[in-house]
Amino acid sequence: MIAQTPKPPYYAVIFTSTRTEINDNYAGIAERMAELAVQQPGYLGHESARNEIGITVSYWSNLEAIRNWKKNTEHLLAQQKGREEWYARYKTRICLVERDYEFEK
Repeated sequence: MIAQTPKPPYYAVIFTSTRTEINDNYAGIAERMAELAVQQPGYLGHESARNEIGITVSYWSNLEAIRNWKKNTEHLLAQQKGREEWYARYKTRICLVERDYEFEK
């Protein structure tokens, strides 16, 4: 599903990853992180896809909201588990969205 974001400007956090073979509750924790993110002040939505490379883009109203999400206790634990077990590599990018447009049939 494509996130319905407000009129720019807003921020996008792009999390790109490759996985290890370890799946120890990965899907459950990913689902919990999505549920928890929705509850965070400043959260605007997210989109996610996974094949050989996983990409999750979350949208936020401001940088403070992103910093607060990064410091969330459950999120910190998930990040640690990701580094120790789930991810072979990842990269996070934080971007200011200055313009967006869309098409729908």
